[in-house]
Amino acid sequence: MQFFLDTANLAEMRAAKAWGLLDGVTTNPTLMAREGGDWRAVMQAICREVEGPVSLEAVGDTADELIAMGLDLVRNGPNVVVKIPMTPEGLKAVRVLRSKGVDTNVTLVFSPMQALLAAKAGASFISPFVGRLDGLSQDGMQLVADIMAILRNYSMEARVIVASVRHPRHVAEAALMGAHVATVPFAVLRQMFDHPLTSAGLEMFNKDWAALNG
Repeated sequence: MQFFLDTANLAEMRAAKAWGLLDGVTTNPTLMAREGGDWRAVMQAICREVEGPVSLEAVGDTADELIAMGLDLVRNGPNVVVKIPMTPEGLKAVRVLRSKGVDTNVTLVFSPMQALLAAKAGASFISPFVGRLDGLSQDGMQLVADIMAILRNYSMEARVIVASVRHPRHVAEAALMGAHVATVPFAVLRQMFDHPLTSAGLEMFNKDWAALNG
C-alpha cells in the first residue's frame, strides 16, 4: 500500500519523507488556500519536493475548461496527476487527457457506479471519499470494498486512492481490502505511530536503563 499525504504544506511533506512514508501527495484548492502566497509557486515547489504522483485539481464546469486547466497543470512537473470531478463533463475530460498521456484522478466518488464509470473512462486513479460518507451515517469503507471488487472482476487498471480519511482505522481497513493508496492528513499519519502499549513499554525500558546506569 502507498501513502499519499493530503496537504499542500511542504514541512509536512518533508517530515513524512524523512520517515520513508511519502509516496505521493494530493491537494485541492482549499489546501492551497491555507498555505497562502502564490499558488503556482506552491504547486511547483510541491512537484519538486515529491518524487511520486502529485494530484493537482482542475476547476471548471465544462470538459473544455477542465482539459485546458489540466494541460496547464501538468506544466508544473512530470509527476502531476490532474484531479477531475466525477461528472459527465469530467469524464469527457478524462478521456481526452488520457489520449494525451495525462494521468487523472477522478475525485468526489461516493458510489460503486461512479467508480465503474470513472474506470471505464480511463481514470488512472479513483478517489472514494470515505469520511464524508461516514459523516452521513453511511459506510464509507464498504464503498471501498465494493469498488475493489468491481475493479478485480474486470481487471481494470484504475488504482483506488482512499480519501477523506479521518482516523488510522480507515487506513487499516483500506489495507485489509487491498486498496492501492490511502491519502491521509498529516495528523492522521502521525496518529498511526501511536499505541498506549508502545508508550508504556518505552517508559519502562527508559526507567530500567536509567536504573542500570544510575
